[in-house]
Amino acid sequence: MGLFNKLFGKKDNPNRSDNKTENIDYKNKLLATKAFYPFDRWRQNYDNGLTQYTAENCNKVKKVFDDLISSLIEIGANAGEEQKKQLFKTAILKTNQLNEEIDGLIETGEREDLCSLTNKITIACGLNPAKYGEGEGLASEWREW
Repeated sequence: MGLFNKLFGKKDNPNRSDNKTENIDYKNKLLATKAFYPFDRWRQNYDNGLTQYTAENCNKVKKVFDDLISSLIEIGANAGEEQKKQLFKTAILKTNQLNEEIDGLIETGEREDLCSLTNKITIACGLNPAKYGEGEGLASEWREW
């Protein structure tokens, strides 16, 4: 039976974690957070006179979060907390920079959107947002908006 299991990819120890399955679940959880992206809604505000929400500007912020999710997937489910936090820091610092470059980009509603999205991504990667930013989440560790 041991040879059969080895040939056909069965685990010798049924109690051992299946890293491949774990990473697929981790990846799917992270990709699922994209359903909460606010950027299309922001884009609609352009038609209501909020000219900072051009497709180009919205796509710049979207790319920051796409990159964050891709990087979290790349390092995998078993990456350490500090390594994951560093990726969030990079993303939030990039949003700070975009907010400085694009007048009025992140107002109150957008801030709430980004904090909520960051918290959803935090949970999807296995961290607890309540542990950071005095309970407000990882965005609050570095955000200037």
